[in-house]
Amino acid sequence: MMTTAAVAPGELPLDQVRTLLTVVDEGTFDAAAAALHITPSAVSQRVKALEQRTGRVLLLRTKPVRPTPSGAVLVRLARQLARLERDAYAELGLSGGGPVRVSVAVNADSLATWFLDALTRVPRDPPLCFDLRREDEAHTAALLREGAVMAAVTSSPDAVPGCSVRPLGRMRYLPVAAPEFAARYLDGPPGERLAEAPVVVFDRLDDLQDGFVRRLGDGRGAASAARHHVPASEAFVGAVTAGLGWGLVPEPQAAPLLADGRLAELVPGTTVDVPLYWQQWKLDSPALAVVAEAVAEGAARALRH
Repeated sequence: MMTTAAVAPGELPLDQVRTLLTVVDEGTFDAAAAALHITPSAVSQRVKALEQRTGRVLLLRTKPVRPTPSGAVLVRLARQLARLERDAYAELGLSGGGPVRVSVAVNADSLATWFLDALTRVPRDPPLCFDLRREDEAHTAALLREGAVMAAVTSSPDAVPGCSVRPLGRMRYLPVAAPEFAARYLDGPPGERLAEAPVVVFDRLDDLQDGFVRRLGDGRGAASAARHHVPASEAFVGAVTAGLGWGLVPEPQAAPLLADGRLAELVPGTTVDVPLYWQQWKLDSPALAVVAEAVAEGAARALRH
């Protein structure tokens, strides 16, 4: 077992930190060796040296490898260093830094409704490339914590270490179903009927519908066990519209379908608001700054406040 060693600032060799990041990104020591043009043995030696220097196990030797919580801290450091290096290249007008890439974790409903429009308003000069990771808003912060992304749209107001947080607004959801489905299944008190009727959920992490039923039932019960898992925002709306089950649909997607009669509101006047926040690395990065401003402006137009 490794013992914890005190490491003073500045004692982390950058080649070892970057090698750790490459192993995580490539998934194996052999793949990292090919990417770095060194031998797998050299990769292993660098990682082991970094583990000895920090006194912590940094990688789980699985396939693919995964960083431990301590490893995630150094992976995040390595990504931040790479970001600063690319920004410096861009400011110096040098091409060696490659394309300016901004990685963001965002939930599917934001991606389907307002987020892409916000990105179209990012200035074109300098050109940016977006690397979007789709994840539930309750779990996007984990990608920030692991160093997998630079920023995230999240439902958590608690800043990830090394990150800043700002409120974006509230995404409103409406409980809806196809009119034929509502007539067939949903006759009776809302809490009871929704607990028994087939339901559409995004995935196995989606607690939105269950929480809504518990709210109607004063904390008792959950949505029906007869549930359809549909892990894509547009397809989720399509499944509800087709009558497979009821579900909570974002207001921007539900409104036109309610207006033309393809959906019916199940509990008129009752909604679910999910607060959203923007979290990002605390870096003086011009690229990240312009994206953050565009996202905040897009949220101001699209979300409730």
